[in-house]
Amino acid sequence: MNGTTEHGEVRFIDTTFRDGSQSLWAMGIRHGMMEALGGDLDRAGFDVIEVPANPIFFKKMVRDLKEDPWETMRMLARTITRTPTTCMGGAGGSLNGFGTPTPPVLNRLYSRRLAEIGVINRAQLMANTGDQITRMLPTAVPFARELGLRVAIAVAYTISPRHTDAHFAETTRQCRQFRPDSIYLKDQGGLLTVDRLRTLLPAMLEAAGDIPVELHSHCTTGLAPLVYLEALELGVRTVHCGVPPLANGSAQPSVLEVARNARLMGFTPLVDEELLASVSQRLAGFAAADGLPVGAPLPHDLDHYRHQIPGGVISNLRFQLAEIRMEHRLAEVLEECVQVRADLGYPIMITPYSQYVATQAALNVASGQRYGVVIDELIRLARGFYGEDSGYTWMDQNLRDRFLSLPRARELEELDRRGVDDMTLEQARQVYGAPGISDDELLLRAIMQGTSEIDTMRAAGPPRRYSSAGIPLLTLVERLRETSAIRYVRVQRGNDSVLVGNRAATTGGS
Repeated sequence: MNGTTEHGEVRFIDTTFRDGSQSLWAMGIRHGMMEALGGDLDRAGFDVIEVPANPIFFKKMVRDLKEDPWETMRMLARTITRTPTTCMGGAGGSLNGFGTPTPPVLNRLYSRRLAEIGVINRAQLMANTGDQITRMLPTAVPFARELGLRVAIAVAYTISPRHTDAHFAETTRQCRQFRPDSIYLKDQGGLLTVDRLRTLLPAMLEAAGDIPVELHSHCTTGLAPLVYLEALELGVRTVHCGVPPLANGSAQPSVLEVARNARLMGFTPLVDEELLASVSQRLAGFAAADGLPVGAPLPHDLDHYRHQIPGGVISNLRFQLAEIRMEHRLAEVLEECVQVRADLGYPIMITPYSQYVATQAALNVASGQRYGVVIDELIRLARGFYGEDSGYTWMDQNLRDRFLSLPRARELEELDRRGVDDMTLEQARQVYGAPGISDDELLLRAIMQGTSEIDTMRAAGPPRRYSSAGIPLLTLVERLRETSAIRYVRVQRGNDSVLVGNRAATTGGS
């Protein structure tokens, strides 16, 4: 790497609020945190900012954070006004993901409402985890354009005998036919190495033609920061990064580290590093106050390249095994994942396939019999329900025949044949409660499958506030409310001072 030559500009896509929070805080970033920091992120020079506008975040906000996701979306649209915003999906994807079909009219309405509010300007669509190129993208891309959105198509990376450089190059060529604004290499497992990138990326860049190629990776194996720098040398000019503490660990590389190293290599990073250092300091304060983890570099683990189970899935798997007193057998389950994935034809280890592989592996280990019990999703995979890119044509033929001979296979085929009947919005309103409810309320009820958790969320009151100036006075006032042992606090800076009285102490806590 040569640090003496000017190489041009480097652009950054911020992942802090969405992927950083999902990877490190189990989607636990709060409305108040984003409100306090969103304006500065907007001014920091990012090319695009990811926001948590996915339905899975809506569920988290309602169920665990007790915050109204639609209010959060409107707040983000008011706060981030200069920089384009994005989220995964954003153009007609299912409200409830895989396994719980939703009437298409509601999926389209959800995307339309996000665009109308102005909380997303770019749709990020997947290309190769199922039959998206033949079934989903031909309708999703025109729909995104209709909504006025930019389009980025992700080519998900994995390692297997069938996932060669030529395979990814052909996928990239197929993406190019949709004329997206960008294509990005999505390394959700943090599996890329510098050596593999040196053969893979040039093949993808050539296949992309005049479509810009971005890089999105995770630090799960500790190599992503080095991979990013190599990508810059190879011609990529836009990389996905997060602001610490929502960077590193199982999230994306730190924008501060990548920008600094890019400058040393002779590039010009187009972000305000001083402003982002301030954002990082304040976000670290929020994390410390709420007892949230801080992303840190992870040790390099070669076993990760064998099982390829993402870190978030491993965390959930560990929890589930503990519930049945099998946490001591995690290593066996991960080893079984290697065999299950090979049996299935090497599906990409990304949602939902990583969860399917891990669940089946756990059942195999728990029962002591491989495929004695088979989950429905694997029967569907064997039938080709998820499309050719799921790998079913590479599946072990004897195992495939065995799955398809099960009585459950016939039941699932009949269920899937019925599909999901579309309906009008008025019919949907009848199904979910009342003809007069708003579109936003209708969608929230469809996502949460009822009103109980929504009512509990609303009863919790407005979202907690966080100080945009950092920890000081607002946090002090909040802490004083929790105790009656302190009557007064004097805060002084230079010649200025303020006396803060604790009403709880002077009134006996009433």
